[in-house]
Amino acid sequence: MSHSLASFSSLPKPVKKYIAITANYWAFTLTDGALRMLVLLYFYRLGYSPFALATLFILYEVFGVVTNLVGGWLGARIGLNKTMLIGIVIQVLALLMLALPSEYLSVVYVMFAQALSGIAKDLNKMSAKSSIKLLLAKVNSEEAQSKLFTWVALLTGSKNTLKGVGFFLGGLLLTTFDFQVAVLLMAMALTIVALSTYPMLRGDIGKTSYKAKFSQLFSNNASLNYLSAARLFLFAGRDVWFVIALPVYLASQLQWQHQAVGTFLACWIIIYGIIQAKAPKIIPFFTGKVERTSHQQVTLWSVLLVLVTLLLCFAIYLYPQSNEVLVIGLFIFGAAFAINSSLHSYLIIALAREDGVSIDVGFYYMANAMGRLLGTILSGIIYQQFGLLVCMLFALILTSLASYFVRKIA
Repeated sequence: MSHSLASFSSLPKPVKKYIAITANYWAFTLTDGALRMLVLLYFYRLGYSPFALATLFILYEVFGVVTNLVGGWLGARIGLNKTMLIGIVIQVLALLMLALPSEYLSVVYVMFAQALSGIAKDLNKMSAKSSIKLLLAKVNSEEAQSKLFTWVALLTGSKNTLKGVGFFLGGLLLTTFDFQVAVLLMAMALTIVALSTYPMLRGDIGKTSYKAKFSQLFSNNASLNYLSAARLFLFAGRDVWFVIALPVYLASQLQWQHQAVGTFLACWIIIYGIIQAKAPKIIPFFTGKVERTSHQQVTLWSVLLVLVTLLLCFAIYLYPQSNEVLVIGLFIFGAAFAINSSLHSYLIIALAREDGVSIDVGFYYMANAMGRLLGTILSGIIYQQFGLLVCMLFALILTSLASYFVRKIA
């Protein structure tokens, strides 16, 4: 133990900060995934319709849009370490709000708690991803772009893997404890992580050398704008079937138990995260001009995702009650989606300005949040009216739009 502590204390300060940021990001992601599954399954059990379930997450996504935009500006003004800690405090507050007895958990009240959670999540994510570019530049400037891709892929992939573990944890907690006890346990765990990492997150990471103006929030970089549009439709194309339609379909049409639903979604996200983290080894990554080589890769993989989505639509149409077809098809979709997401995440960090990185990253993840919001709303409405197949047809349209905007990146 003493040897491990000595090794840690000898690490450069930027590496220590990266470890602290990653620990916060991981802990937050675990509780965020668990909370989503807890809310979804608990209120489905209380008899909420698919559209009503979707409304619970609408403010979560709406405030994610606002937070990414304003949070990027705030990070540039006060530092990314401070915005990350603010996000954790807000998440603990949201968890404590949901610890009230079930008779007080009205739709409006839960929507407001989820709104706080959405603010917290996107403050945390924007802070963590923006910090990588700045910390990496201090650790090693050689082979910066290949290292940047590796670090971004590792952080993003591990985040999604832990989000999957969170889905499983949410289903397990709801099976083992009352809903209120489960959220209290998560609030306590997150508080412990925040207090233990706070000493390593002092300073002004990401604070700009100038006073960032609110008018600078909207990007005038054409490539960044096209990438943001592609990100919007990419995540709308996933969430239109994943957020509401799939778990409700598994529970109501295929008669899966809550624990089975949570386990499947957890495995899907975990494998998706592993593929994201391994993307630098899966994708041939060439040296040279980053924008050109990465653009070729993301264009290729965006077309592949559209083809996979098309095949999945046919599979669900031909075998609507087949567990095997649905499960295998969704894992193939997840693999193609993971590569696309990893390339997108790398490109935004590579294209962002170093002095003001949080502003560009915040703008980009605002588009990401808008895509999730669009997908969430469509998922509840379309599934309730037409079913899972039509949700997948909308996924095909949305992923095709993502591919279109990717091809317009210069």
